[in-house]
Amino acid sequence: MITDPKKPKPKFRLHPVALLNSSRLRRSLADTYDQRNFLKYMTAVILLILSIGSLFYTNDLVDKLEEREEREVILYAELVRTITTSSINENITVLLQVIQDAVSFYQIPVIYVDDNNLASQTINIDFPPTASLREREQIIDEKLELMKQEHPPIPVEIGKGRAGYIYYSNSFLLTQLRYYPFIQLSVMLLIGYLAYLAFSSARKAEQNRVWVGLAKETAHQLGTPLSSLMAWVEYFRSDPNIDPSIAEEIEKDVIRLEMITTRFSNIGSVPIMQEEPVAEIVSNFVSYLQRRVSSKVKFTVDNQLVPEQTASLNKNLFEWVVENICKNAVDAMGGIGEINVTLQAPPLTNQIRIDISDTGKGMTKVNMSKIFDPGFSTKKRGWGLGLTLAKRIIENYHSGKLFVKSSEIGKGTTFRIVLPAKVIED
Repeated sequence: MITDPKKPKPKFRLHPVALLNSSRLRRSLADTYDQRNFLKYMTAVILLILSIGSLFYTNDLVDKLEEREEREVILYAELVRTITTSSINENITVLLQVIQDAVSFYQIPVIYVDDNNLASQTINIDFPPTASLREREQIIDEKLELMKQEHPPIPVEIGKGRAGYIYYSNSFLLTQLRYYPFIQLSVMLLIGYLAYLAFSSARKAEQNRVWVGLAKETAHQLGTPLSSLMAWVEYFRSDPNIDPSIAEEIEKDVIRLEMITTRFSNIGSVPIMQEEPVAEIVSNFVSYLQRRVSSKVKFTVDNQLVPEQTASLNKNLFEWVVENICKNAVDAMGGIGEINVTLQAPPLTNQIRIDISDTGKGMTKVNMSKIFDPGFSTKKRGWGLGLTLAKRIIENYHSGKLFVKSSEIGKGTTFRIVLPAKVIED
């Protein structure tokens, strides 16, 4: 029985099993992506906790070491006072030498200024071997100014209202430890950042392998039924009892499937790029889509490019991107609304900007942040890969950008494609 071509064609419906499988794949991709994001955030949190813990521990260690150095200097000051105010005692002198050795061991810079305001004794103050007396005095004065800003002086009462002062600064070891936590935190942050880059690079490489394998397998699986369909088209043409228009319509669909197969087979391969007239390609393809979507969807193209404006494109892949965005827009509008395509080339930017706007239901900010994630979709059918592949095609193959420019609930969404443009000489 031959079907009357004038009768309305039955709409294509996915088999329930196919719907179930695509839904499962979409959820699996989305779950895998979410799990990896969770691991990434958990790694960052653990690294941050370790860094903060190390910072607090080292600061506590620094505070304890600073207190110990202060006690050493105070003990040294007390012995200086004792020797100064009492008769010479060999035991006290020996003890003073022991304390001086302890201060020297910790490398604590110390300057004792007597009651005549003269630096009569220094410990751990480095002088150049060839420094003159004047140069030594100048170095001591500079060190004193720094010590006065760092710690309050320790008075040494020597009786009769007279007093000397001991000035000191932190040892080099303590200074190192004080800055060590910040250096450590910076290093850990740097390591974390490098680990994040490595993780992201590995994740993207793995995803690319998945998409390439899926695309090429799809192209391969489509090859056999396409060959069979072409044979059926020739058979229908050879049968005088079959309306020729049926064969023509089937052939159009076969050609369409061949183009889709070519697109899938190009994923993962280095596509052939050519300088193409962007406005012409977009306008022609929008006209093609207009005849194949709901008649209640109105397309408009606002071309603000000069006629000679071109960009390096792979026509098949670029048309696929436009098709994905427009079909998502049609679904978002429920088959009723307007799709506006605007092409611009702002001066001094060397860019072509293509805005595709719809009057659909819009997206929440949460959905906007996930719209390009593998497996994410607000529709009940589909794999949630269309926009993911579209973004990869624009960014990986065309060195451009694809993002959601704006979206408002109940008013619609605008996607923007940015392509590097060929400079047009005046």
